[in-house]
Amino acid sequence: MKIAFRRTRVALLAGLLAASFVVAKGSQAGQGTNPNYVPEVETQQDTNKQLEQRQLNKSVADLGPKVDPQEEAAYKAFFDTPEQDVATRIQLGQDFAQKYPSGPYTEAVYSGLVRAYYAKQDWPNFYSSGDKALALKADDVDVLAMVGWVIPHLIDPNDTEAGQQLDKAESFEKRAVVALATMTKPTTVTDEEFAKFKAEKTAEAHSGLGLVYFRRSDFDSAAKELQQATQAVPNPDPTDLYALGASLFNLKRFKDAADAFSKCAESPGGLQAPCKQQADAAKKLAAQAK
Repeated sequence: MKIAFRRTRVALLAGLLAASFVVAKGSQAGQGTNPNYVPEVETQQDTNKQLEQRQLNKSVADLGPKVDPQEEAAYKAFFDTPEQDVATRIQLGQDFAQKYPSGPYTEAVYSGLVRAYYAKQDWPNFYSSGDKALALKADDVDVLAMVGWVIPHLIDPNDTEAGQQLDKAESFEKRAVVALATMTKPTTVTDEEFAKFKAEKTAEAHSGLGLVYFRRSDFDSAAKELQQATQAVPNPDPTDLYALGASLFNLKRFKDAADAFSKCAESPGGLQAPCKQQADAAKKLAAQAK
């Protein structure tokens, strides 16, 4: 008996990622289920704001003795534009990158473009902007964690390059975890803000790693990563809890799987009913195993 995860459809609406989980045929946990969960956008925005504010508040002195006032003004105009105004942000970011391809602010703008293209669901430019940001700053934890998290959500398992993409996501998330562990607190943020940023980004990296391993059917590694992702945040992503429950179910750890599915079922949304169904099935199997 096996709970499988395969992508039938992954949709992003207004910058929100919906991950599709389906239950394998023949599973006592249910058949033909295709629950979709759309996580809250505020969570992602709060996480992203920390690094963005750090970049925005960098003093001219930190960036070198000569900073073009027009470049600085263009940089601030980009970040002063509300994230909801995606089209304007993208246009300003593209104009900035074209005019100042190697300036002190360019990497931060590419990082901001990653989030703008995420909201627009423009995946070629999302990945391209991420690569350009990392070429300028290899340890940009915001870009590493976010791109590494998106890849396993969107990847087509039938794509001939799927394995390479999962390897890339794994590498990004591992780099993010290391960079976060050694990251120095910027003077422009409080201890509380810095701790929150690190906790959220670390959880995001473990979430991405967990889904990479889940895609590979490495359920033991997936469970370990997803446990870290869901234990480190006050309101775990139900998608992670569902994947954690499915991983534990495949490992025949039915009691633990029932706990994960039950926590998932506490959150309203598309996964609530399927998680309750899986929790009930796992509880029955746990009882039978006694």
